[in-house]
Amino acid sequence: MIKSAQETCSILVVENSDDFRAGLAHELHQLGHTVTVASERGEAMVLEDRAQFDLLVSDLVNQASATEPEMVRSFKMAATSSQARRAIAELHDIIEKTLSFKLRRIDAAQPTDQIREKIELELPSNLTLMNGVLEYLVDRVARLGLIKVEQSNLFVALDEAFVNAVKHGNRNDTTKLLRITAELSAHEAIFTVEDEGEGFDVCEIPDPRDSANLFKSSGRGVLLIYNIMDEVEYSERGTRLRMVKRPEGLRP
Repeated sequence: MIKSAQETCSILVVENSDDFRAGLAHELHQLGHTVTVASERGEAMVLEDRAQFDLLVSDLVNQASATEPEMVRSFKMAATSSQARRAIAELHDIIEKTLSFKLRRIDAAQPTDQIREKIELELPSNLTLMNGVLEYLVDRVARLGLIKVEQSNLFVALDEAFVNAVKHGNRNDTTKLLRITAELSAHEAIFTVEDEGEGFDVCEIPDPRDSANLFKSSGRGVLLIYNIMDEVEYSERGTRLRMVKRPEGLRP
């Protein structure tokens, strides 16, 4: 169904593959949105009135060089306007469609060995937007063969991190962004979740294992994250969480 003008988002797609660029633009056009395409970042930077765009989608593939045999890939999706942060229903469809297209057409078309990938997402603090992101990240880790996802509880740890950042960090304020970064390689998967909230001291969270806290809900998500991930580090203010997960044979 074509959306009304009030519901239409303006999207900038930067992609150096002609086929992928045209395919993603077509998918987003089908949702009724206005799409502008560019083949590279330099071309996008010279566009007039870049502030008009509500969402940026960039998927660039850097081929291996003589000094760096691995293929380095980067993907970024960012909500760039306050209007986009409010239009949650429309963003949900865009995100779901974009990530689905990326898994089917872009990720599947690239070899999974000798690959390093960085995925960056900047999205409004709304849990309905996180479902597609969570499923995509876990699926991507599984396809790369890094971790046996079904045995690792990675889904649970990431879900707890997203929920904590949205609900307790940004307090469900959709005008505040949640920044999610995933850095994937053959050796480890590094996830960073950063909110724009006031922060907290992780040491002050009640230990849910203490008998005095058995009926308190606070702290259980943080405990799960620590138990599931191989490394967990909170920033000094508590607004940034870094988590590392490694394959079984590569754990210290």
